[in-house]
Amino acid sequence: MSASIISIFIVAIFIENFVLNQILGLCPFIGVSNKIDSAVGMGLAVTFVMVMAGVATWSIQAFLLIPLQLEYLQTISFILVIASLVQFVEMVIRKTAPALYQSLGVFLPLITTNCAVLGVALLNIKKNYGLVESAVNSFGGGLGFFFALIIMAGIRERLDVSEIPEAMRGAPIAFVTAGLLATAFMGFSGLV
Repeated sequence: MSASIISIFIVAIFIENFVLNQILGLCPFIGVSNKIDSAVGMGLAVTFVMVMAGVATWSIQAFLLIPLQLEYLQTISFILVIASLVQFVEMVIRKTAPALYQSLGVFLPLITTNCAVLGVALLNIKKNYGLVESAVNSFGGGLGFFFALIIMAGIRERLDVSEIPEAMRGAPIAFVTAGLLATAFMGFSGLV
């Protein structure tokens, strides 16, 4: 594995974290981070969809849109690919883990509109990554989303048993916590 592949992977997880740095994918991040078990399931699902979407959208761009000079259809074709992948993941989770399917609720189909998934696909193209770099960036982005979700869920579970003023319970403390996490992750930007 070359140094550039490793740096793409590390940067995607920590420095250009989609949730905490680029502020993409906040809906499932806030909505599913109440419990660690739900966060793990959502994080794995998003990571899988990100990797598959990154590879599929790169392939569509390289082998279909560019040769046919249809680059203007990039966004709509990427959204269709992502929606198909999410439907596949939803069916698999429904069959294999019904409890997880119930706990994720409406947030599972919302992966389709998760701007972090579309963001990774578009950024792979914008950064002129090849197939391997796109897959690595997508996997790193998914792991970064997963780690941010797990950290947030752990903090929120701890906050649920803490004494917090009534006005700060629920969404207010979740957004304050997300802001503090984003600030903490900004410390990684000095590493590269």
